[in-house]
Amino acid sequence: MTEVSRRGFLRAAAAAAALGHHAARAADPPKSSGGRPSGPTVIASANGLPATAKAAELIAQGVAPVDAVVAGVAIVEADPTDHSVGLGGLPNERGVVELDASVMDGPTHNSGAVAGLQRIRHPAQVALRVLRRTDHAILVGAGALEFARAHGFEEENLLTDEARRIWLKWKESHSDRDDWIPPVDAPDAGAVRRDSGSVLHTYGTINCDALDARGNLGGVTSTSGLSYKLPGRVGDSPIIGAGLYVDNEVGAAGSTGRGEAVIKNCASFATVEQMRAGKSPTDACLAALGRIVAHVKDARLRRADGRPNFDVKMYALAKDGRFGAASIWSGARFAVYSNGHNRLEDAGYLFDRPEDMKG
Repeated sequence: MTEVSRRGFLRAAAAAAALGHHAARAADPPKSSGGRPSGPTVIASANGLPATAKAAELIAQGVAPVDAVVAGVAIVEADPTDHSVGLGGLPNERGVVELDASVMDGPTHNSGAVAGLQRIRHPAQVALRVLRRTDHAILVGAGALEFARAHGFEEENLLTDEARRIWLKWKESHSDRDDWIPPVDAPDAGAVRRDSGSVLHTYGTINCDALDARGNLGGVTSTSGLSYKLPGRVGDSPIIGAGLYVDNEVGAAGSTGRGEAVIKNCASFATVEQMRAGKSPTDACLAALGRIVAHVKDARLRRADGRPNFDVKMYALAKDGRFGAASIWSGARFAVYSNGHNRLEDAGYLFDRPEDMKG
């Protein structure tokens, strides 16, 4: 493993950030004569096109941004084919789906979150209830479920047949030191790799942030977390300042990807602070990612070239309607609704994705 100094990391990150920003910059949306967009602006992770459209529709009807984004991500939480969140999310190592979510309201600077929530399809809605109906910032595990029950949320089995099949394949192929084996009629039964490379871990999440015509912001991040995680593991999504942060005087930011790296660098808070200091949303995302890269010290998390062997994506929306996103590695996209149009745009990046990380 090549050793790279912290100074070398920072130099490489800074240089790559400049190139990446130039190569893939999200265009600033047209502004109204008052300086802000004439209608709602909503951004989300790439799986969030339905969420951005729904949130924009609701904001245009007068719904507050925080309520609108929670309603938007509910579409993705309810989609059994999206294995990163809600119904159909990939489970922990025991086959149990555990969900995390946070919300933050710009005008009040209040937040709510749940972590390790089981059997409730819409964790973001529960997080919004925590914001509105408690004096707490976060509820976890059994307490979060009890709170959800008290507010009438219906319990259900969130592990779909497809998610169960994916989990079983992981159980049967990730190790040769247990008694789990694949079925004899499986297409690759005779040549299943018995290591962690056979079924990759998945970092899946949806982040969605919105701005209304009055300059008010709201944000949400919802996830089923790292697939096959240790029971009780909590990522960045329900932690304010890590997976989500909103300051109504500056902007909003959120993240997807390796949550442990985001937590250790308070990445969403850092992104908003970079915008406060004058950086554009995309540059603010790149700066936060550069900090993450500079702090990757463990050899197990670095490639031979010293760069991270994982990805993180940051999303940012400024109070004046500018927006942007960036990732450590190239190829990321993000969802945007602005100026009446809903679409995917390319994100900025620090490094070109190498061939061995594609696919």
